[in-house]
Amino acid sequence: MPQAIKKAVFPVAGMGTRFLPATKASPKEMLPIVDKPLIQYAVEEAVAAGCTELIFITGRNKRSIEDHFDKAYELENELTIRNKEKLLSVAQNIVPSNVACIFIRQTEALGLGHAVLCAKPAVGDEPFAVILADDLIDAPKGALKQMIEVYNQTGTSVLGVEEVEHSQTGSYGIVETGELDDKQRIVNIIEKPHPDIAPSNLAVVGRYILTPRIFEFLSTIGRGAGGEIQLTDAIARLLKYETVIAYPFDGKRYDCGSKIGYLQATVDLGLKHPETGEALRNYLRTLVL
Repeated sequence: MPQAIKKAVFPVAGMGTRFLPATKASPKEMLPIVDKPLIQYAVEEAVAAGCTELIFITGRNKRSIEDHFDKAYELENELTIRNKEKLLSVAQNIVPSNVACIFIRQTEALGLGHAVLCAKPAVGDEPFAVILADDLIDAPKGALKQMIEVYNQTGTSVLGVEEVEHSQTGSYGIVETGELDDKQRIVNIIEKPHPDIAPSNLAVVGRYILTPRIFEFLSTIGRGAGGEIQLTDAIARLLKYETVIAYPFDGKRYDCGSKIGYLQATVDLGLKHPETGEALRNYLRTLVL
């Protein structure tokens, strides 16, 4: 049986410039979808998959993320005085008591690969998950939980993938796959290829399970596209030594790094929310011509 996945890394040091001015003083990961910030959806997915150590790679102006997962004595005291027990429970149970949160500062904006490398002291010599909060995935069984089941069967790295329009390949890491039993083994991965040279339209979308060997390549590959340390480049090296599986998860992904994806997630999850669903559905009906 492979070593259990207990650690999840959340790279949250990005600037979030596409949402300015909303993100001038507040992290994009704290943008709310109905009543929870993006980062909480990501954390809940990791906890539901069995992760008990959450490693946040943060940057400047990200203190509110730490505060969100910390105990709020003043708020809890006020809610207790006012007998608001339901809200008190919400505030006290952002993460379960058996889950530890670790915060590591990424001092330079050197890309996703560098952010993952910053997690090495906390991850150690263990397999681990990486979740990008920008990619909110709504799934009956969380996307990461599905991927961990594949990892438990294979003991290999697993990348969450989905098909995108060929015209969009320049926005993603794109994989080429071959069959391995009943799974898709990655034989090639390219960072943001032009549609004319993309090996497929199968894109990596914000969910990774990686073996600790990835740190060896992240620390030696140097800077790639955009002058950053690219996780895709390190995975390309990993392919030469280990099997890496592409897994098309069951669920709907919202690209909340874009304004339209964020709005789509807000509407769809708002319609599912028990407090807002009916009223929002009635309102949307008034907008249909």
